[in-house]
Amino acid sequence: MNPLAYHVLLEGRRMGPYDRRTIVGLRIKNTLTSEHRLEASDGSRLSVAELVGRQTAAAQFNPMLSGSYSAAKATCSAWLIDRERGPAGIPAFRGEVEVRVHADVLRIAGRHRHGFALQDVRVKLPLNDIAFFRTEGSRLDLWLRSGDPQANPVVLQRLALDLFSDDAVRDLMQWIPGAQRWPEPSCVPVPSWVTVPVAAVSPFLWVAVFGVVMVAGLVLLVLLRRRF
Repeated sequence: MNPLAYHVLLEGRRMGPYDRRTIVGLRIKNTLTSEHRLEASDGSRLSVAELVGRQTAAAQFNPMLSGSYSAAKATCSAWLIDRERGPAGIPAFRGEVEVRVHADVLRIAGRHRHGFALQDVRVKLPLNDIAFFRTEGSRLDLWLRSGDPQANPVVLQRLALDLFSDDAVRDLMQWIPGAQRWPEPSCVPVPSWVTVPVAAVSPFLWVAVFGVVMVAGLVLLVLLRRRF
């Protein structure tokens, strides 16, 4: 079965045809929005969000990625926008990824460059470790806690996903009720690996500063007396 091709319907014009991967790439680059309309080669019409939200048979069950099958509460396509290095070890996924919510984990599967080749990889993030979230349209930022949750400061690691539509973000987050909205900057815990220790100011430094000020004052006084 040949994959469908798609034309972009833009101001009365038909642009294309493009395959699904190209449409996804144009969406990520913001050349297309989720609301843009498409016409498939079979005559059907749909939006970019509807196309990206569809799951192929290979995506629904891939034994190379899943290991053993388990029902997912929610499944959607996404694009990894950004991720911080940290204990979770989130790969630098290339291209489109699949996001699944299971009973106790958030599973992200996709392709990662290893040497000169792309390999299928996945990462499982415990739902209990998702401490905060922030949404902006189709963008979803998640903050993961790691280590001792009672530690001070709490260690947080951020990742950002584009789920291609606002509805996909809402559908996904309803299965992660334990996460809280990202607080104001003044209340945000600082990750331990970016905390820079501030050294105590040496008393000798204050003496040096005071001396420089005194010398500058004397020089200014001498110049003023000569002038007048």
